[in-house]
Amino acid sequence: MGSKNVFFDSVFAFSFLFLFLLGILVLFGFGAGTGDDFFSSIFFRQGIFGIFGGVLLVLVSLVDYRYYRSYSTPIFFFSAVLLFAVLLWGQVTRGTVGWLKIGGFQLQPVEFAKVALVIFLASFISQKRAYLHEKTRLIASAVFVLILVFLVLLQPDFGSAMLLLGTWGGMLLLSGIRKQYVVTLFISGIIMVVVGWSFLAPYQKDRVLAVLTPESDAQGYGYNVIQALVAIGSGGWFGKGIGYGSQSQLNFLPEKHTDFIFASLVETLGFFGGMVFLAAMLFFLYRIIVIARRAPDDFGYLLGVGFFVMFALQAGINIGMNMGIFPVTGVPLPFLSYGGSSLMASCIACGILLSISRRKVLQQTSFEFDG
Repeated sequence: MGSKNVFFDSVFAFSFLFLFLLGILVLFGFGAGTGDDFFSSIFFRQGIFGIFGGVLLVLVSLVDYRYYRSYSTPIFFFSAVLLFAVLLWGQVTRGTVGWLKIGGFQLQPVEFAKVALVIFLASFISQKRAYLHEKTRLIASAVFVLILVFLVLLQPDFGSAMLLLGTWGGMLLLSGIRKQYVVTLFISGIIMVVVGWSFLAPYQKDRVLAVLTPESDAQGYGYNVIQALVAIGSGGWFGKGIGYGSQSQLNFLPEKHTDFIFASLVETLGFFGGMVFLAAMLFFLYRIIVIARRAPDDFGYLLGVGFFVMFALQAGINIGMNMGIFPVTGVPLPFLSYGGSSLMASCIACGILLSISRRKVLQQTSFEFDG
């Protein structure tokens, strides 16, 4: 590519920076006026994660994204090794073995496995397309995906397992898979949900049931959903203000800084703040589509659509469970939910997207109109 095609996508960078700042504003409110040590607050820690994530993002964006294609297989299997290691030496949190303690830090391997899967599938589909039949590609890619899904289900982390499957299915659909295989994907998804149910702990099954009838056990499995809906409804048009949300400040709302950060945001900033966030998230996803469509090759295009599906599913599932539409699965809201692993993984994905946009071309990739 000529130098004229190399630039910094400041519009895309601003879109995810705005989301991060919106999230950290809500996190700041959780420590406002409590007298807690500032340096031990989640606001301060998330800020530190943001600084490290920003440095990581810049470093990743400076590397030509095509470099990752050569190392996609080692990246994939390294992520699988980490998922296996967490089953042996991981820490149990709320019934899930999902975190590795490394020094003074906790690492959640599944967050990085999501990025590794996108890189691997983008490389696999783009390279095997030339000499593997479509059905063979579908089956072979499914085998690799199921390796990660199986390891994640053993934690058990049903939400992340379904997210990995959804990312795989979305990438295949957007790569131009023929319509007869769409039915196969749909049936496979149903089978995975049925099989995955048997891996769930009792409390996770209760979370699914809570979507259907939360009021039938308001103090039990329906408590989280009801409190989230109360928080969203109590925000009104413009919210109660930073540090004044009764549901979140008085800890009626569980996991207010992670799983239910969206409910906390709406309670704090109101309907208007929620709409601003949704508009910002939609614009962020739109910019990923723009980057994918302008990618100079099929690998770049598939990376773009893969990260689009990954971010869209995470945002949709998290917001849906805050509103009582989906079960509470522990899927973080990108850039808003507190957590170093989720933020770092998101920064890596955005760094790769910035690398693609720096080498954009104004033409369609060959995947756009297949099938």
